[in-house]
Amino acid sequence: MSLQWRKSSRSSNYGNCVEVAFAGDGVLTRDSKDPGGDRLVINTLSWASFLDGLRRGHFDRKIN
Repeated sequence: MSLQWRKSSRSSNYGNCVEVAFAGDGVLTRDSKDPGGDRLVINTLSWASFLDGLRRGHFDRKIN
């Protein structure tokens, strides 16, 4: 199976990015600097919950 890896359009050109690919009922993630390295597989329900948290600002940094 050929995976279609995607990187955020907000990624910088410095190579510090995470790429994702969708495969069946899982979302694979990898470090863009090491495309042949380890991958983390997340189920689609957890991925959707993570994206919802991002959209709601749950992971925003708090600046003092």
